[in-house]
Amino acid sequence: MAWKIRAFARAEDRPTPKAVYNLRVYCTSLVIAIAGAMIGFDNGFVGGTIVLPSFMAEFGLNKLSTPELNVVSANIVSTFQVGCIFGSLFVYPVGHIYGMRRGLMLSSGVFLIGCILCMLPGVARGLAVLYVGRVFVGLGVGATSNLGPIYISEIAPPPIRGQLLAMYDVLWQIGSLIGFWINYAVSKTLPFSSKQWMIPFALQFIPGGLLFIGTFFIRDSPRWLMMNGDVQKGLDNLRWFRKLDETDEYLRFEIAQIEEAIESRAGTIGLGVWAPVKAVARSPRIIKRLIFSTSLFIWQNASGINAVNYYSPTIFKSLGIGGTNSSLLSTGIFGVLKTSGTFLWMTFLVETTGRRLTLMIGSVGVSLCMYFLGAYVKIANPTHQAAGSSLDSAGRAAQAFFYIWTLFYSASWNWTPWVINAEIYDQHIRTFIQAINAAANWFWSFIMVRFTPQMFASMGASGYGAYFMFASLSTLGILYVFLLVPETKGIPLEMVDSLFTKGVPAWRAHSYVLNQESEVKREFDASPEEKGAVENLEHVGDDANEGDHEKA
Repeated sequence: MAWKIRAFARAEDRPTPKAVYNLRVYCTSLVIAIAGAMIGFDNGFVGGTIVLPSFMAEFGLNKLSTPELNVVSANIVSTFQVGCIFGSLFVYPVGHIYGMRRGLMLSSGVFLIGCILCMLPGVARGLAVLYVGRVFVGLGVGATSNLGPIYISEIAPPPIRGQLLAMYDVLWQIGSLIGFWINYAVSKTLPFSSKQWMIPFALQFIPGGLLFIGTFFIRDSPRWLMMNGDVQKGLDNLRWFRKLDETDEYLRFEIAQIEEAIESRAGTIGLGVWAPVKAVARSPRIIKRLIFSTSLFIWQNASGINAVNYYSPTIFKSLGIGGTNSSLLSTGIFGVLKTSGTFLWMTFLVETTGRRLTLMIGSVGVSLCMYFLGAYVKIANPTHQAAGSSLDSAGRAAQAFFYIWTLFYSASWNWTPWVINAEIYDQHIRTFIQAINAAANWFWSFIMVRFTPQMFASMGASGYGAYFMFASLSTLGILYVFLLVPETKGIPLEMVDSLFTKGVPAWRAHSYVLNQESEVKREFDASPEEKGAVENLEHVGDDANEGDHEKA
């Protein structure tokens, strides 16, 4: 019981009514988190599906040389990333003008079109239609990876913001887990036929369809509504999400923070759709922070995760685990451990250990495991073992270290960069910045998945050099996090800018901002004028609505 209480502990920035932690905010976040399942399922199924004998035979891949097969496999996988890059960028004006709810509705619709196209290819059509379908699926996924975390962060109370964002990743991992196991299931239970590879592709309809339907039943973000002039509806939605009335001090303080942020934007960069773009371009401070936030995805990919996600059969072959069914079974176990690590992160680490320490511990574990794997592959050269032979003690140890690596990664770098990037920018530029961050994530993912087959084929026998490269980069990641990554746990969105105050090192920024917030709260409690600001804001909303009726 004591562990359970600690696991779900909340770092409250101020006294918070229990009503704030209600089913409305959890269920709404769960609907948006279905977008994570869309991404995760693709992560899990595509690498295993394209090595199924039925898929290779239908498209003639079994007749290609190894270099040719590496190129075609990389093309099938990486066209998805190309779509993701452009989807994350193109959805920015949609989210800004029409809101994140409508943006997610459109994105899931595009995703479903891509799913249909992926089901059309056959021998007569070749791979061209599949490539187009993969691009459309990527467009939808890239767009949701931009809008989903922003929406959740805007409706979430600060003490549980990390956990609500973690729901997105948990659904991501559940989708990935299903994707990893579906290939093993069809390979073991279905006869050699087109159904083997078409069923995994068809299952993409489930998360895409659920998200599309769900967007019709959720509410728009209160912050977005208030920023776009619909003050009264924004206040109504905020009261609905918090289950509090306008007399509650907690709600009054949150409204005052949102209003102050909106007034600050109106007085600095303006409220137009391209105002954030101009503001970022003119601000060396924001550009510097943007370089920081996009670089998080370099270190995330430096762990080797996308090489494993999309080419797990290749990875297990390099460790001496051969045969389609054996590699798919090992991939399924990898998916189970990856999901387990994510639950550990969500329920314990993200809101107790925090973002900084979690990333540093993860980098230590990832680097040690990768060094061991590289040494094993270098010394044993397991791909030269006889086909069907069992692993020796060193091989079993290497397999264990791979699974330990999975736990370290999934409990740290798997989702923490997304949480940090959803938290460290002001409301007035957050949607545009998230588009850049999402595009950066997919760009580095594209680089990894496009060249992983060639990398393992060229970096030493059995690709041992790739393991050493991942290990060395993860070691550098420890220093990167310590020097540059501030702790964002429990910091209100309106105060994250203070985490990057000049002269305050990253390892002290968290306590510095919490002290600042305590001073602001004391001033707010002591000022009767601030308490009257909410009533004035509500009157503004009422006047605006009356003016609209008169115009009508």
